[in-house]
Amino acid sequence: MAKDPFAHIEDKELLDKFYHDGNNQWLGILLQRYTLLLLGLCMKYLKNEEEAKDCVQQIFLKAITELQKYKVDYFKSWLYMVAKNHCLMKLRESHGKYAVEVTENIARQDDETDLKLQLHEKDRTLNTLHDSLHELNEEQKQCVTLFYLQKKSYQEIADTTGYTLLQVKSYIQNGKRNLKLIIQKKLKQN
Repeated sequence: MAKDPFAHIEDKELLDKFYHDGNNQWLGILLQRYTLLLLGLCMKYLKNEEEAKDCVQQIFLKAITELQKYKVDYFKSWLYMVAKNHCLMKLRESHGKYAVEVTENIARQDDETDLKLQLHEKDRTLNTLHDSLHELNEEQKQCVTLFYLQKKSYQEIADTTGYTLLQVKSYIQNGKRNLKLIIQKKLKQN
């Protein structure tokens, strides 16, 4: 797959360019970035790949029309809401209000489950980080803790510990590398 030549340009900047010169190319780049997100969202609601693909095209057209009328600041969240509402309207048309309520509840439960899984994974990583920190040698542990957790500068760490500036930088760099290796090893074991 070809690398996106516009990957370095943020969504906001692309939107600003569109609002400045009205060139739909900028919107095309933005919408292309979110094609898979939209397809996944539409599949989640509609449970039909062809219908989902059609919806993505309809959402693109709606987005182009709406963005010519209104200024949007947060493109991704705005597009997500447009897509979600479009899918819900589509369900209402074809299956009635009850089906939409059921689908909304299922989607909400899926979102809550995803969030719980993410929080569980984050907790696991933080616990592993905490345990791994204690496996560093004392100098590295002290400097890494002061620098990353207590947000101290190199100079403040040197003043606190009595290490030279060069030692502090070395302990942090080596400690960070060692910590990463320890964490990776632990996460592979679990």
